[in-house]
Order: sequence, then C-alpha cells, then structure tokens
Amino acid sequence: MALNTFGTAANDSLSALQWDEVSAVADVALIAAGIKDDLNPASPLVPGGFTKNGMLYVPNRGVLKLRPGDWVAIDDTGWPVLVSAVSKLSLWVSA
Repeated sequence: MALNTFGTAANDSLSALQWDEVSAVADVALIAAGIKDDLNPASPLVPGGFTKNGMLYVPNRGVLKLRPGDWVAIDDTGWPVLVSAVSKLSLWVSA
C-alpha cells in the first residue's frame, strides 16, 4: 500500500494514511519520518512521530491514540493532522 493524498475538496495536498492495526509498516514509517518538530524543524523526532500501534506524537504538545479508520496526515512543513474516521466521512476527501 502507499500513502494517499488527503485534504478538503478544495485542496487535497496532505500525505496521509488511514490507520488500522494492519497498516503497512512502511507506510507508518513514511508518516513517522515526515513529522517534524515545529520549534526546531531541523531536529527529527526520535524515535518518530507515529508508531505502528497507532500512537501519534504531536511535537511539543502530547500524544494521541488513533482508532481504526482514523486518518493521520502530514503537511509540507511536517505538521501532523489527525482526523477521526467519522469526521472524514463528512468533510475530508482522499485519493
């Protein structure tokens, strides 16, 4: 599997993954590698901003636990975006 593009109907420029327990390790790693520290973008997050078990580490903010079907995306600056599977159905688009 590969990452999707994701966003609103007007702009779907985010790289994204619809997460569940069987998401490909390589896709999770791509999202994790893309997440940057907004206070120091040159500094990578260690061990990474996203894990196979659905833990999203939001730089300088805290940790969020994804539920199956949730979307995790990153913008071109490396900022993570979490969208509930329920919310995705009404507002967001993916390709």
